[in-house]
Amino acid sequence: MNKSLNRTVVALSSALALTALTALPALAQDNTGTGHGPASSQSPISAPSSRVTPSRMDRQRQNRESQRRAPAAPTPEEIQTAAQGLLVATNTNCQITETKLLGQSAAKESLYEVSCASGPGYLLLDSAAPAATDCLTLAASAEAALARDPNADVGSQCTLPANDNAMAVFTAFAKEAGVACTVDQGRIVGAKSGGAVVYEIGCAGVDGAQINKAGAGWEVVNCLELASAGASCTFTTPQEQAATVKAILAGSDAASCDVSQVRYMGKNANGAFYEAACNGADGLIARVNTENAVQQVYPCATAQQIGGGCKLTTTPPAATPNT
Repeated sequence: MNKSLNRTVVALSSALALTALTALPALAQDNTGTGHGPASSQSPISAPSSRVTPSRMDRQRQNRESQRRAPAAPTPEEIQTAAQGLLVATNTNCQITETKLLGQSAAKESLYEVSCASGPGYLLLDSAAPAATDCLTLAASAEAALARDPNADVGSQCTLPANDNAMAVFTAFAKEAGVACTVDQGRIVGAKSGGAVVYEIGCAGVDGAQINKAGAGWEVVNCLELASAGASCTFTTPQEQAATVKAILAGSDAASCDVSQVRYMGKNANGAFYEAACNGADGLIARVNTENAVQQVYPCATAQQIGGGCKLTTTPPAATPNT
């Protein structure tokens, strides 16, 4: 997890040694029946039942004073109003569907949990510097901490049932980002230097992607591109990537290629380039446009000048013309 992302999570966890909300104390009970403590074995005297002893009166007066000093528990309306104010203060977009006051620290900093009509829920810290951290980020941080140390203190986590919605959130984010696939897995990868959270999206049967919110839109990098830069996606297999390029080649001069391996070679002003190894046939390099439509196909036997040539297919050197 990126250090900048962790600082917010740590702030929530370490700032709050949560205590239960103060409850109204019950009236003290005298179990001896006398109000004077244990009866003397030499002269057992029972007070008349109609008489209240001074010591009991003192205790009742103390209890009433304690009740007056204890603050009244906030109403649901007050809790929601406070949470809404924190959303505004932290510039967090959330249409609240449920709110919960989790507790208060010794420094009187309150912690709230909210669920939202769409997207992840949040933990909201009411402090001198209000903070909002989404439930997906908290869960990812906890998972990473427990992987390092099964006994780690992972701090406060989201508990509202409506916030157990990670797959729905990943699916919605993928749709917003234009990743056209059936989402079957997702996770938080980390965060960019500016704080944007990066998500990995796993797709059923095809290449996945990493996405992050960028201003009013989304940045998308597919897993084939990431592999060319030495990175990898947890949820995407080589078979899914081969199926993706096979679908790109459909309808082109290379449609007959039974794709077994693929690699992304990069792009220039003319388009993006993919190499495909073909079962039982020569491999090829395909150039595609921004809509992934094939513009040109280069057989590996003659593609030595295209990005250094094919790497997945072994080809004999080009024949030297007779002189």
